[in-house]
Amino acid sequence: MSHFPRIRRIAVATLGALAVLLAVLAVLGYCGLLAPLMPHLPANSILVIVPYRYEGTWVFDDRRVGLVREPFVSGIPEMIDVLVKDIPDAGKGFRLVFSACEFPGYQKKLTWVRGDSSGNWYRVQDPPMEGWLCPALFKYYREAPKELYVKAEPKG
Repeated sequence: MSHFPRIRRIAVATLGALAVLLAVLAVLGYCGLLAPLMPHLPANSILVIVPYRYEGTWVFDDRRVGLVREPFVSGIPEMIDVLVKDIPDAGKGFRLVFSACEFPGYQKKLTWVRGDSSGNWYRVQDPPMEGWLCPALFKYYREAPKELYVKAEPKG
């Protein structure tokens, strides 16, 4: 009596279980749930901050990473103005969703241009603008992402 059909069934079942395990790990990794096991990754793949106007510029707080009234400077405030042009009272605060991975409904893609001694320059195409992100970026990413996808939406 041949054992090949039995061995084949075991091999197919093993490959199926391995495929399911890999799919689950991929989903967990994409959602940031494996980040505690890989400290070089952000805890989430899609992040949210709530910028607001303070003393004439855009700032944000993120007490989780130790930032209070962290200002956006050097071209980024003008990019934010474009993002929030249709959000009433955006100066009182709005949700800024961002990720190094493309996500459905993003408004703008920022492309890394160059680094300097402390921050990184990014460019958007429409309208053509360039802005500098300070070292606070490294509170969210170990390395400056080559692309950042962003979306502004009303609070609450």
